Amino acid sequence: MNKLAFENYLLVLKSTVEVYVHGTLESSNNDVKDLLKNSLNSILDMQKETYKEMSKEGWYQTNNVDASAISQTLQKIKNN
Repeated sequence: MNKLAFENYLLVLKSTVEVYVHGTLESSNNDVKDLLKNSLNSILDMQKETYKEMSKEGWYQTNNVDASAISQTLQKIKNN
């Protein structure tokens, strides 16, 4: 696949995640909720693999964050 195809695929995955998250949150049937949660995890795995492939090609750049910044963010979340 080329860069544009990966970007489009990634957009579809992100949209699908949103649908599964909302469906999981709103579902009152445990069987449906479990199915949606399992599907959500599968989509998240696909998204992770897509990012990994894009990174290998140099199409998706990530920056390392120092541990103190992560700790500060986690503390802010805990305080809220």
